[in-house]
Amino acid sequence: MKLVLATFNRDKARELLALLDIPGLELRSLAEYPEAVAPEENGATLLENATIKAEAALKLTGLGAIADDTGLEVDALNGAPGVYAARFAGPDATYADNCRLMLERMNGVPPERRGARFRTVCVALFPNGERLIGEGAVLGRITEAPRGDHGFGYDPVFEVSETGRTFAEMATDQKNAISHRSRAARALAEQLRRRSAAADA
Repeated sequence: MKLVLATFNRDKARELLALLDIPGLELRSLAEYPEAVAPEENGATLLENATIKAEAALKLTGLGAIADDTGLEVDALNGAPGVYAARFAGPDATYADNCRLMLERMNGVPPERRGARFRTVCVALFPNGERLIGEGAVLGRITEAPRGDHGFGYDPVFEVSETGRTFAEMATDQKNAISHRSRAARALAEQLRRRSAAADA
């Protein structure tokens, strides 16, 4: 089974490649297609945005495609930034820009109101129109200051409830064992295995 990984984010691609290490599954990168461009992610939900990316990659390559979208939902911000997490501080925001703005918005918010959750939706879309969906979530809180040097995105300011550490304070294998993306990818991987088994039967 040959699929293309529909992301231009090298950090995200590295995580997904490790998480979707399935026998018989060959994952190709959009980097192999110089004409590939990122589609406009104008969906209102994580599922819509992941599907938009998968559809664009499928149309370009003719291969089935895997895409994901992740949102950060902060209680004190009424669920923001949500689907706009990657561009919270603007369309060209860096990881540091987004973390800085998050801490500014959360300045003075007491500990009991700093709750947040990361959610990821992974989609596999096939040329015949078949779509598989995996979802994952992790509960946590926004820290008062960045902690840790690992990971990417909001990892330094998101403390995971079940560990008391930020994702940036975890080694890659520790993060991948419990992260929202790993849970969504594992849910999708299980469906891909069943699909492959059914095709071989």
